[in-house]
Amino acid sequence: MRHGKKHNHLGRQRGHRIALLRNLSIALITHKRIRTTLAKAKALRVHLEPIVTKSKTNTSHSRRVAFSYLQDKVATKELFDVISEKVANRPGGYLRIIKTGFRQGDGAEMAMIEFVDFNTVYSGQESSGSKKKSRRRGGKKSGGATEAKAAVAAAVATKADSEEE
Repeated sequence: MRHGKKHNHLGRQRGHRIALLRNLSIALITHKRIRTTLAKAKALRVHLEPIVTKSKTNTSHSRRVAFSYLQDKVATKELFDVISEKVANRPGGYLRIIKTGFRQGDGAEMAMIEFVDFNTVYSGQESSGSKKKSRRRGGKKSGGATEAKAAVAAAVATKADSEEE
């Protein structure tokens, strides 16, 4: 019977499962986005989110606790330096899982897991630094579209002038 066993065993014994989650955590911290099976992604989210929460308080104790889970100095440094300042004001939910279909060989359901604050395309943030105000109603829109149309019109006008001469 499996009473009280709430986590996914992933078809592995305890030591192998811990090593798998540790390696996936290190890869996700260094690359910010990885592709794996859906079951492993869900298990990784449960494993890694408390560690990211721990990294928000930059003390030597929290660094030692994070290092005991990761066992990698470079990943721990990346977690506390880069990732913790991005997620500092987020109250949880640091990881996003996106289903990507099924694997060709065995039909396993695949997923992409990534840090929410590092994907500027999916989260709607612009990397150029200019903030656009979101609108719910129609109306005259200002910004890049009108500037692009004006630039095209100017280019067409100069081309037409040069052909007439």
